[in-house]
This record gives sequence, structure tokens and C-alpha cells, in this order.
Amino acid sequence: MNHALILPILLPLITGASLLLLYRLPFGVQRLAGIASTLGLALLGAWALGAAGSGEYQLYHAGDWPAPYGIVLILDRLSALMLALTAILGLGCLLYASRGIDRRGAHFHALFQFQLAGLNGAFLTGDLFNLFVFFEILLIASYALLLHGGGRARSRAGLHYVIINLVGSALFLIALGTLYGLTGTLNMADLALEVAAAPPGDAPLLAAASMVLLVVFGIKAAILPLLFWLPRAYSASSAPVAALFAIMTKVGIYAILRVFLLVFGLGEAPVNAAAWQWLWPLALLTLALGGVGVLGSDSLRTLTAYLVIISVGTLLATLSLVTPATLSAALFYLIHSTGMAAAFFLLADLLGQQREEGYDRFSVVAPMGHRTLLGSLFFLAAIAAVGLPPFAGFVSKVWILQASANEPRGLWLWGVLLTAALLTLIAVSRTGSRWFWRPDPASAAARPLDRGCLAIVCAMVALNGVLAALGEPVMAYLALTAEQLMTPQAYIAAMLPETLALATEVAP
Repeated sequence: MNHALILPILLPLITGASLLLLYRLPFGVQRLAGIASTLGLALLGAWALGAAGSGEYQLYHAGDWPAPYGIVLILDRLSALMLALTAILGLGCLLYASRGIDRRGAHFHALFQFQLAGLNGAFLTGDLFNLFVFFEILLIASYALLLHGGGRARSRAGLHYVIINLVGSALFLIALGTLYGLTGTLNMADLALEVAAAPPGDAPLLAAASMVLLVVFGIKAAILPLLFWLPRAYSASSAPVAALFAIMTKVGIYAILRVFLLVFGLGEAPVNAAAWQWLWPLALLTLALGGVGVLGSDSLRTLTAYLVIISVGTLLATLSLVTPATLSAALFYLIHSTGMAAAFFLLADLLGQQREEGYDRFSVVAPMGHRTLLGSLFFLAAIAAVGLPPFAGFVSKVWILQASANEPRGLWLWGVLLTAALLTLIAVSRTGSRWFWRPDPASAAARPLDRGCLAIVCAMVALNGVLAALGEPVMAYLALTAEQLMTPQAYIAAMLPETLALATEVAP
């Protein structure tokens, strides 16, 4: 049993709880504790990538209780990838927040650590009930982070965010109750076997439970028609919080992948067939709506929120084709889109600080300080977000187009994806023309530029280029990740070794 596996959950939980109890500590000490914890998570993420790279599953049994009776954490290539991505993203967001935004409200660093603990737990858990528990941890922390700093806009957006996620939590419990009543287990490996061996009379209820879970994960992922909370909530948050929230929709996508490929993917007539049929048109509509939203945005933060929606639509449309090639291409795009959405949220704040009025609103014409430097940075970030070379967005979209070219529905994805990219290009070009190409309406002294914030945004944009440069080894890792996802029998055998024969027997 690998005890290091619980550290990505335990480290931020202990740090967050300690910061709450010792809230009278000097603020600088609180910052250092939060940064040290997040840096530790980044190191653990690197360890996880190495540990999972061999293809072997790493398990941790809480209290040494064997599965399916106890709580089990399990690490594979996908969960390792998500742990590393979360840690790197969290470190960049926390460093940016530590330039002053973290002082605008109470307990920022404790809440940030709880958010990371919930995210890491969701990626590592091996049973559905603890997936629900970690969802609640990260959602409670996100409620408070969304409201951090106060303000009417945040309160209004936070209310909508809380209500729809409470509905999602209630539906999650209903689905779990139904599955437990039918199968007697919530361990995902054990549940996969029980669902595959279920009598025909239970099929309608199992299908209903799977569709309820799809709605729950669709709320988390922000898929049409469950996405209208996202633009307001993300654009109302402070910049580092919104940047961290870029990974939140990916938690829903991760859950869809994990649950519908594993739990509902076995047997002669897999339960997940209906889910993939529904996901395809909804994902295309989500992608199309995201493109229209980008074009109609009234601020850079809102534009970035719609970029998140475009990424969700692109990911789910590609994943719903359910082939190893499309899965691996989608995972590469997941890394790119998450990092660029976070970079754009931080860039919107950096640019807003340099405008005399209007912050990041397009309708306000105002002088911009440090136009040449910030204009160059905006240009690089924009072409990376649109998907132009030499950045990873270009590599990921070409890979998606190649992977879907031979699929019967591939032309639909080509058309909608390229149209959304064109609309994004128009939107960011218009923004750049308004802010950097036109002459200033009045000359004004440039405001002091926070070099630390600038360095963080530059680093995040540069990492996108590094991802493109390392495309070949990353692609190789993701191809192996997709193969692992498409063979759930290996997951079941690792979790429940004594059921290997049964797992092989019920395989399609």
C-alpha cells in the first residue's frame, strides 16, 4: 500500500485547517504556508506522473480495509495527469493572489487549500460516495472563494452558483441511493461488475440513475442547457479565483470519463450507450453557444468565461466519439484549454489595472498604460487561445481533427469547431484593436505595473508554448492514458484482484 497517495489530500487539508485555527498568524506567514503547501502538491504531482507512467495502478486503503468495503484511493495515468495540472495551475493562481488580492477578505489561503484538497480527492477516489464528498468539499470552498472580497455582483452570481450546485448535489444523492439499492455497493470497480451482471428487470432503473449522474456531472462541467450560471459566476470572481475555477469544469468531464467508461461500460449492452448519444448533440450545441458568447461578450472576463464553455463543448464532443485516438486528443486539448483560460483571467485583471476606467469592459474607451508590452503579451495569449501556431492550441486542434476525420460524425465536429475558432479569432482581434491599436483618447501617465503579476502571466503563456514543444512525449503519455481508460478490466483487477476472472467474463 502506497501511503504517499493520500498526501495530495492530506497536505492541503492539514494546511487549511491549521490556517483556520491559527488565523491570528501574521499574514505573511499564512501566505508562505499556503505557497509551501501548493509547491508540495506540485512535487507530488510530478511524483504521481512518474508513479503512474509505468501503467501500474497505485492503491491506498484507508484503515487497511480492503475494497469494496473500505475507502480506496487509486492512481492511474489520468488521475496523475489531473493532479499535476491542478497543482501547477493552483501554484500560479496562488502566487498571483499573493500580490495583494488575498488581502481583500478573510481566510483566503485556508479556503484555497480546501479547494485543492477537494479537487485532488475527486481525482483519486475509487468510489462514488467519496466522489460526492469531495465534490462537496470543493464546492463549499468555491462558494466562499467566489464571494471573497464582497460586492453586489459577486453576491448575486454566488447565489445562482449555490442554488444550481445544491440541486446538483441533491440529484447526486438520489442517483447514489438508486445505485446502492440496486447493487449494494458504491465502489466503482465493484459497481461496474454489479451493473454488468444486473438482471434485465433492473436495466431501466440503472439507465435512469446513469442519466441522473450525467445531469449532475453536466452541471459541474457546464454543458448546455446547464451552463448559464458559469459566465456570471466566473466573471464576477476575483482573477486568481476565476483562474483556479478553470479546472472546475474539468472535474465534471473527469467524472463523466471515469464513471461512464468504467461503471457503465461493461457488459453486452453497456448502460453508457444512451449517455454518449445525448452527449454528442449537447456538446456541439455547447461549443456553438460558446462561440456566439465569445463574440457577444461585453468584457474580457466574460469572453474568457465563454472560452471555458467552448473548451467544454470541444472536449465532450471529442470524447463522445469514444475511440482511443479521440480520447488522447481530447486530453491534450484539456491541458491546453485549462491553462490558457486561467492565463486569460489573470491577463484580464492585469490589463484592467492599467486602464484609467472601465476595468476590462469593452464598452468603455480609456487610456491603457504600458501598451506596447501588454499589447504584445495579449497578442501571444490570443493566438494561443485561438489555436494558432506555434502554441499548443494548434497542436491539440489538429490532433482532434485528425482523430475525428474517419468518424462518421467527424465532419460535424470539424464544422462547429472551426467556426467557433473563427468567432474567437474575431472577438480577440476586435479586443486587441480597441485596446492597443487605436490611439488613446487622452494621454495619461502609465500606472505602476506589478512585475510579479506580469511574470506569472508570461510564465503561464510560455508554458503553453513548452507544451507544444514537448508535444511528442506528452502525446505518447496521453495515448497510453486513453488505452488505459478504454480497458476498465485492468482497473477492476487492480482494485479487486480476486474478481479478475469475472471482469474478463463480463467484458464486451
